[in-house]
Amino acid sequence: MRDRKILLVVIAVVAIAAIGFFVYRRSTQKKQATAQRDQAQAAARAIPVVAGAVQRRDVPIYLDGLGNVTAFKTVTIRSQVDGLLQEVLFREGQQVKSGEILARIDPRPFLNQLRQAEGALARDTAQLQAAKVNLERYKQLAVKKLIPQQQADDQAAMVGQLEGTVQVDRATIQSAKLSLDYASIKSPIDGVTGVRIVDPGNLVHASDANGLVVLTQLDPISVLFSLPQDELPRVMRELQAGPMAVEAWSRDGSQKLATGQLALVDNQINAATATLRLKAVFPNPQRLLWPNQFVKARLLLTTRKDALVVASTVPQRGPDGTFAYVIQQDQTVQPRNIEIDHTEGEMAIVAKGLTEGEQVVVDGQNQLRAGSKVAARQAGQPARTPREGEGPRADSPRSTPRGPRP
Repeated sequence: MRDRKILLVVIAVVAIAAIGFFVYRRSTQKKQATAQRDQAQAAARAIPVVAGAVQRRDVPIYLDGLGNVTAFKTVTIRSQVDGLLQEVLFREGQQVKSGEILARIDPRPFLNQLRQAEGALARDTAQLQAAKVNLERYKQLAVKKLIPQQQADDQAAMVGQLEGTVQVDRATIQSAKLSLDYASIKSPIDGVTGVRIVDPGNLVHASDANGLVVLTQLDPISVLFSLPQDELPRVMRELQAGPMAVEAWSRDGSQKLATGQLALVDNQINAATATLRLKAVFPNPQRLLWPNQFVKARLLLTTRKDALVVASTVPQRGPDGTFAYVIQQDQTVQPRNIEIDHTEGEMAIVAKGLTEGEQVVVDGQNQLRAGSKVAARQAGQPARTPREGEGPRADSPRSTPRGPRP
């Protein structure tokens, strides 16, 4: 009886184990079939991407540096004579021309000096004429031995002294005229006036340190900017070939302000920063550049003719280096190793790996692997809203690509 119970227990355990194994196997097979079906559907699904063609075009190569705008010329207007500032003829911030009168000093003291000098000249000229007449008389009398020769010689010396006095008088007149001219303070350059430092009614002196106003020339205007010293050989080589263009952009790079030419490469390198300073000159009729303004300077180094280019988002990084997804004729993609020679803005110059006319994936690479089927649209076309069951659009937020997958 006892053996029979044991046998029934063993049979029950074996039956339960068989049923459990059967259920487990059916569940596993069902899961595998579902995974295979999902994988097949995923493989057959077309992933939306943005595509672009490999093109040939001329690519300008720039060197970028942070620059500081400086006035082309800066002049502190000072009085060259001492006197009472009678009137100021400019407005603060006014555009003035070279030779334009900016202020006047009371001219009466200088006018009086001129009149005194002219009177002294008239007096000394009359004395000189009388001395010359007497000299002629003394010469005739000395020849006839009627007077000593020494008297005639003394008269000749007096004539020479008076001639010197007349010359001094004429120089004094010129000096008085110059002082009178300095009483009208004129602009030495074309420029813009700053804040007025001295008001009318004040006494001004030639020794005043601050002057009357600071005048700056804004058109043309200069920009000083720096580049790494390693760029010196390339810059000098291109500069010897001809003038080099420089663009001035706003500090955030959003607005182009002016285009000028490189005027100077500094004669020494800053040893502390290992940088080279350069100077460019820009026309500035609209006053978009202002002294002490920070700008982004872009030096056009050269133009790469007929270069093979793609969008800068095409190259991807993987375990085997740089690659790009190339779209095949059957609308599948294959990763291909490439070499990038230079990246300039939104374009990358391809050295090896692609040919002109090939279609490559510009955006949407994070969903791709070798052999993936894609629904490509050209850059600039509106994105299609995905239907239920489709993957995310190519312009949705992307994760960092992890390289080509087998």
